[in-house]
Amino acid sequence: MSAPAVVATVADLRARVALWRAAGERVALVPTMGALHPGHLSLVEQAGRAADRVVVSIFVNPTQFAPTEDLATYPRDLDGDLAKLATVATDLVFAPTPQEMYPAGASTVVTVGGPSAGLESDARPHFFAGVATVVSKLLIQAAPDVAVFGEKDFQQLAVIRRLVADLHLPVEILSGATLREADGLAMSSRNVYLTAANRERAPALHRAIQRAAARIGNGEDAKAALRDARDAIAAAGFAIDYVEHRDAATLGAPEDNRPGRILAAARISGVRLIDNVPAPPKGQNP
Repeated sequence: MSAPAVVATVADLRARVALWRAAGERVALVPTMGALHPGHLSLVEQAGRAADRVVVSIFVNPTQFAPTEDLATYPRDLDGDLAKLATVATDLVFAPTPQEMYPAGASTVVTVGGPSAGLESDARPHFFAGVATVVSKLLIQAAPDVAVFGEKDFQQLAVIRRLVADLHLPVEILSGATLREADGLAMSSRNVYLTAANRERAPALHRAIQRAAARIGNGEDAKAALRDARDAIAAAGFAIDYVEHRDAATLGAPEDNRPGRILAAARISGVRLIDNVPAPPKGQNP
């Protein structure tokens, strides 16, 4: 396959989408920040199964980074991303500049309550306002029938679902399962920051929360399971932001008879990794 076409302005994006709409075609959007890996490509493939045309946005969104975070060094490789997208069904790449997305004088910020409370918001209080604002823009700009987001960012996915429901946006939100390396580490653009030694330690995050979920499903005490998970993650060399058990649908307090989710974020030598796994209702392991 050849590399997909690239547009950098909202006007050009809308013109392409309008042509597809006029032909009666269904449009999907996959928002990304680039530095694509197989997890991203799996979302693009899922989008291709759900629609006739697929738009992938590549935009490192400055409003979701705090001044102390890695905006300047976040991995960027547009040419490499385009080569990867040429291997899957991508019709168009939208790669705007920050000035295109946030013109001079822009002052509107979108905030979402509910599932945005706690977890990422405790460690990164700026984060979800940046995410909700840029996702709102992308959904309005591309006007897709469907948009696909990865489950690795599970709280973000819940926030976007709430945003779309609350604003009655005419788009279906689909989720794609987290893709993992052979040792269980969730694929992430930030994994390139890991040293060889820390790469060996990194899968401890997933192993610990996976064990905790299994213990809850076996009927064990959730607080004890989470405490042991935190101890194991810390012993692997991580500084923990959170390891929490939440209701899978609302991200509120878990209930024994409802599916849950264990969500975690931790830093190893300054590299911040996040992960999550489903937790069966208490005592209901398959």
